[in-house]
Amino acid sequence: MMEEIAMKLVTAVFKPSRLDAVIDSLTEVGTAGLTVSEVRGYGRQQGKTEVYRGAEYEVRLLPKVKVEIACAEGDVDRVVDAIAKSANTGTIGDGKIFVTGLDSVMRIRTGERDEQAISS
Repeated sequence: MMEEIAMKLVTAVFKPSRLDAVIDSLTEVGTAGLTVSEVRGYGRQQGKTEVYRGAEYEVRLLPKVKVEIACAEGDVDRVVDAIAKSANTGTIGDGKIFVTGLDSVMRIRTGERDEQAISS
């Protein structure tokens, strides 16, 4: 009987300016693949106030990027550390990293499932 490998989904939301650094860092630690989405949101910063043509206005939802990586449970710490180090600017709005359980994965092209579907 095959040993069951626990899988995780690592989701990180951070400043768009850090995307290239995060991708480079994830590549260095051997990440097999990732998904990137442009998103908007706010956390503690609650948006910001800007001035345009002399008029002040509030930007409530700030641009962010969301990166999602499916990986084996044993790779989670390496992936999270790579993101945390490369996304960190030391200022408010640096973002968050979420790790959740992943019940099943299927590679559509081959029909491979679970660990085989997320390995390169």
